[in-house]
Amino acid sequence: MALTAAVALAGCTSGTTEAAPDATGTTALNTTAPAAPDPSSTPTGRTPQGTLLVADFGGDTVTFVDPGRDGSGEGGAPIASVEVGTAPYGLVVGEDGRAWVATAEGVAVVDTQRRTRLGTIPYETETGPVTTGEYRGGGMGIALAPDGRHVYVGVNVPDGNGTVEVIDTATREVTGVADVGRRPFDVDVSPDGREVYATDHDSFDVTAVDADTLRTRRMEVAPYGTEGGLGSWLKPHYAVVRPEDGKLLLPFEGERLAVLDPRTGEVAIERMTANTHQHGATLAPDGTLLVVGTGPIGADDEAPSLTVRTPDGEERTVPLDGPHEDVAVSADGRTAYVTGGFTRDGYWNGITVVDLDDEKNEPVRLEAGNRPLGIAIL
Repeated sequence: MALTAAVALAGCTSGTTEAAPDATGTTALNTTAPAAPDPSSTPTGRTPQGTLLVADFGGDTVTFVDPGRDGSGEGGAPIASVEVGTAPYGLVVGEDGRAWVATAEGVAVVDTQRRTRLGTIPYETETGPVTTGEYRGGGMGIALAPDGRHVYVGVNVPDGNGTVEVIDTATREVTGVADVGRRPFDVDVSPDGREVYATDHDSFDVTAVDADTLRTRRMEVAPYGTEGGLGSWLKPHYAVVRPEDGKLLLPFEGERLAVLDPRTGEVAIERMTANTHQHGATLAPDGTLLVVGTGPIGADDEAPSLTVRTPDGEERTVPLDGPHEDVAVSADGRTAYVTGGFTRDGYWNGITVVDLDDEKNEPVRLEAGNRPLGIAIL
């Protein structure tokens, strides 16, 4: 569940939705939010399984969202929000129900069952003043070790190389820091937990971190080359780790899929067909790759879409209404949830729900959160 944008894509301005804390420590959505579900079906007490959790980059909260009837988005609505810190980006949820949220000032820990914040773990990396926007310092990509004992968060340092910080989930303390490349948008972990991978957007590479020693090695992933440097759009964003062989899949521009072998550093290129700037990615249980197309950056690019790519490389694209950022998939592989909180103008405060089984069903737009980026299914 690891949870990126080109140099001009990761943030812009913060949103404007306001919220006020209630007596329980949660945050009720303001009057501009969609109406809550019917009281007879509104979850109370512990959070139901299947609830969606999004990181509100445009606010200081995470929002819990009822995904509607059978998870289809129909009839769904936000349940509540919890304050976590400035400009939350990525999040990950463990089997114990704790969510770890990468904010500008630290990693917030949230009890998702009771919908309360347990605390915030400050970064050891110096990131400068706490700010919002696309170039803000602080946590970006975040991942959980397979055994649940450690969280790994990519920390952006404005105008410099970033780090991966290691958090002990039992003590909630930072136990190590590894230097990585620039703007670690995404963080992933190998299936055996021995390596951590930071996708370094602004340095055109992936840093592999030994989980025991914190030794690092950098591997260039630049299928278009590195010309243009910081001003280039053609950089790695999100990655997923293929369970069967441990290789990393990094989509580029709806045209090329870079397949990185972390053992050798070699990159193979496979063709993609969406022809649109791409960000978030995840794997369905059957190995289907889902990739979010944010929309055009060039005159010949296509509109936003969700690419659905089977393990044998066959693709179809599902049109999306406006830019989106990240994607999660249900445990049965039948439904994709795509966050609308794109980090540039054009974002919207919600989730697009895509039926992966029936192509005839139109995507459902479900209002949720404040410029939601990272997403998890509880």
